[in-house]
Amino acid sequence: MTHLFTRRSAGLSLAGSLVGLAASPIIATPLQGFSAQAQVPRELEIRGGSFRPVNIAVTNFAGDAQQGPALSAVITDNFRRSVYLAPIDQRTFTDRNPNPDAPPNFDAWRAINAQYVVLGRTGRGPDGRLRTEYRLWDVASGQQVAGQQFVTDPQNSRRVAHIVSDAIFSRITGEKGCFDTRVAFIDESGPREKRRKRLALMDQDGANVRYLSTGDELVVTPRFSPSSQEVTYMAFGAGDPRVYLLNIETRQREVVGNFPGMTFSPRFSPDGQRIIMSLSQGSSTNLYTMDLRSRTTTRLTDTAGIDTSPSYSPDGSQIVFESDRGGGQQVYLMAANGGGAKRISFGQGARYSTPVWSPKGDFIAFTRQRAGSFGIGVMKPDGSGERIITEGYHNEGPTWAPNGLFLMFFREPGGQAGGKIYMTDVTGRGEFVVKTPAFASDPSWGPLLS
Repeated sequence: MTHLFTRRSAGLSLAGSLVGLAASPIIATPLQGFSAQAQVPRELEIRGGSFRPVNIAVTNFAGDAQQGPALSAVITDNFRRSVYLAPIDQRTFTDRNPNPDAPPNFDAWRAINAQYVVLGRTGRGPDGRLRTEYRLWDVASGQQVAGQQFVTDPQNSRRVAHIVSDAIFSRITGEKGCFDTRVAFIDESGPREKRRKRLALMDQDGANVRYLSTGDELVVTPRFSPSSQEVTYMAFGAGDPRVYLLNIETRQREVVGNFPGMTFSPRFSPDGQRIIMSLSQGSSTNLYTMDLRSRTTTRLTDTAGIDTSPSYSPDGSQIVFESDRGGGQQVYLMAANGGGAKRISFGQGARYSTPVWSPKGDFIAFTRQRAGSFGIGVMKPDGSGERIITEGYHNEGPTWAPNGLFLMFFREPGGQAGGKIYMTDVTGRGEFVVKTPAFASDPSWGPLLS
C-alpha cells in the first residue's frame, strides 16, 4: 500500500480565504516508477567561480487546458529567479505535448541542451479535488529521479506549484527550496508626506497579497518568526508605541509590550520563544529581550550610545547588532545573554546597519552606507569575507530566505516615488523586483509552510 503523508496547510483563515490557503491538507504520495538507484542528488557547486546553472525544461502540464500552463508558468518563474536552475524557453521545444505517463524523447531534449525535463498533469478528480502530479527526468541517465502526486482543494493550486518547485530544486541542487514561503512587508500608498502604511503578507513571488492591518495606525518593522506563522511588529497609535504579536493563521493579535520609550526592530529568537528589541531611554538606546511566555524583560546592553537592530545566530547563542558606541554605526557581536561586544565591520569610511544572521549561520547580511551609496552585502560572522551584493541609492533592510541562499531588500528611488522590494541570490548573480500593488518596504521572509 502506498504511504501517504500530509503537508499541513498553514495560514487557515477565519473567513476561509484570508491568507489564501485552503482548510484541507495537501496529500502527497510518490509516483510509481521512482528509481531507487537515482536518489543521490547531482553535485552542483552553487558558490564557486565556475558556476553554471542547470538547464531544465518545464513542459506545460497536461489535463486542464488553463490550469496546466498556469501551474507550469509558476514553476518556471520560480526556477528563473532561483539563478541556479535555468528554464529553457518553451518556444524551442520540439516535443510540445509529451505524454506524462511515459519516458520523454531524450534525444529531442538533448538537442536543446536540457539536462532535466519536468512532465506533469493537473485537473479535478471525480470528488472535485485537484490532483496534480509531476515527474522529473534526468536526460543524461534517462531515469526518473523524482515524482509525486498531490491531492488538495482547487484553491491550493498555486501553492502546489511552489511545493513542486521546492522538491525539484532540492532534488537537483541538494539544497532546501524556499518557494513555499511567504513574506511580511509594509505596503505604502499615498503621497510621501502623508503615506499610509499597512502590514501586508504575500507569497515569496509577490502573489496573493493580503492586508493584515487597516492603516488606522502606523506600522513598521514586521519580523517573521523562524519557527511558526507569527509576526511581530511595531505600531504607533495615539499613545506610546506598542510591540504586537500577530498569529497569521487565526488573526489573533496581542500586545507584547507598551513602552514609554521608542522601540525598534523587534525580532524573534530561533525557537520563537523570545523577542529581542531596542528601547530608547533619554539619549541612549539599549537592547532588551523578552520571554513571550512570562513577559519577563531582561536588559542586555548598558551604553550611552545607540544599540539597535539585533538578530540572533541560528543556534541562539550570539546576537549581532548595530551600534554607534565607537563613534559611528558599526556591526558588533556579543553573547545572547549580554556582556562584552566585539566589532566586526571595518570598511573604510563606511557605516553599517541592519545586520541579519543567515539561517545557515555562515553569513551576516547588512546595509553599508558610504559616499552616498547604499550597498546590501554579506560577511562571515568573524567579519571576514565582506562582499557587496548590490549597490545603489538607498538600498536597505535585508532579510534571508529560510534556506540561506537568497535575500530580499527594499530600494527607495527618492522623490515622490516609494520603495520596491527586490530579491537576489547570495552571490549576486541575479536581481529581480518582487511586484507589489503599491510601494513596499521592510520585507521579512517567513519559514517554509510545509
